[in-house]
Amino acid sequence: MTAVPNPYAERLARVPATDRTVRVLGSDTRYWEYGARGDGPTLVLVHGFRGDHHGLEPVVAFLPGVHIVSPDLPGFGSSTPLGEVRHDIDGYGRWLAAFVAAIGAERPVIVGHSFGSIVVSGAVAAGLDADGVVLINPIAAPALAGPRGVLTRLAVFYYWLAAALPEGLGFALLRNRMIVRIMSLAMVKTRRRSLRRFVHDQHDRYFSAFADRRVVLEAFRASVSEDVSEFAARIPQQTLLVAADRDDITPVLAQVRLQHLFPHASLKIIAGVGHLIHYEKPREAAGHIARFLGLDAGTQLGESQ
Repeated sequence: MTAVPNPYAERLARVPATDRTVRVLGSDTRYWEYGARGDGPTLVLVHGFRGDHHGLEPVVAFLPGVHIVSPDLPGFGSSTPLGEVRHDIDGYGRWLAAFVAAIGAERPVIVGHSFGSIVVSGAVAAGLDADGVVLINPIAAPALAGPRGVLTRLAVFYYWLAAALPEGLGFALLRNRMIVRIMSLAMVKTRRRSLRRFVHDQHDRYFSAFADRRVVLEAFRASVSEDVSEFAARIPQQTLLVAADRDDITPVLAQVRLQHLFPHASLKIIAGVGHLIHYEKPREAAGHIARFLGLDAGTQLGESQ
């Protein structure tokens, strides 16, 4: 596979990273620790559906000096599947609480992107002790009700077909490179050709890094059957919602409604981007996170990308 330049590689290379593994609920959960634990908060990142920790690394690149822990969700990336619970919102929520306890992170700020926003919300609503919550591209309403509900229904059919086919054929369908590219094209908004190539390359490399068909299907069913609005009222922590004005999965109006369901939430809208804030506008997302943490965003981000 031809290497595609990573526009954030230089900044990311300045952030010390350590690769670790911990056993949680039957999963050998692999995670990456960026920076060193100090007096400031620890951020625990939870990536989206079919992704892994690489997806949120561009945001990490713009938060130097912040202690960050970023795992691959069980069954995705380099983490093995859960052995004691299903790969649904409840199962992943229980895993997240156990993971935070296993790594000794006391009252971290929990960050979730897309599907990860539902996992984080479910876990915190169920009692995960967090100092704050950040949701990037939160799934604010049922996926089938989004502006591209037709595409969501096509996705439902795609995953149904993958489940109905024999194991080998279903697995091959889930990893079909053409379908992965169609998904990527549907989400990317930037007109910068170099950045578009990078986004597509990231999806080509990591979107099919899942353990087996069962994991993907369980997680997909969870992604379209639950959303953050179901948990918002039970999250008392200060919460930051980072949304996009061109998100085809959850429109801005739904994000505004979601904000008012939380006891204490602020909403920041990033313009000119859709569901891939973490790839296309990571500097802006990191700036909002830095201010949420009480950091000087100007000093934190340094020169423009």
